[in-house]
Amino acid sequence: PHFGPFHFISLAFIFLGFSVLSSAWPVLHGALRSGKLATTGIYARMRHPQYAGFVLIMFGFLVQWPTILTLIMFPVLVFMYVRLALREEQDAEAEFGEEYRAYAANTPRFWPRWRRLSKSRRTSGRGL
Repeated sequence: PHFGPFHFISLAFIFLGFSVLSSAWPVLHGALRSGKLATTGIYARMRHPQYAGFVLIMFGFLVQWPTILTLIMFPVLVFMYVRLALREEQDAEAEFGEEYRAYAANTPRFWPRWRRLSKSRRTSGRGL
């Protein structure tokens, strides 16, 4: 079972999730220490990479080990992370005002806009 396709798929989701988390935490930590809004790095592509990373990891474990408990808990935890993200957005808007509203208007919550990313790179002359 450790060399089956579901195991490799689950590992891909788990590693992707940890990659997202590891790139998000230093940016968030620096922003919190400086009292600024986190808008650089992966935060320039999505507003809640830490929760997206957690969901990717949880999904990877769900694929690897689908039990009744994981099947029940996965949607519950996703729901809780979404609620937490929405609450944090309210707090960020209260603290940063227009700066946060402009950031939220241009940055998706959980899933980056790859089409927009590639278009912005082409127009800036950096290419892919």
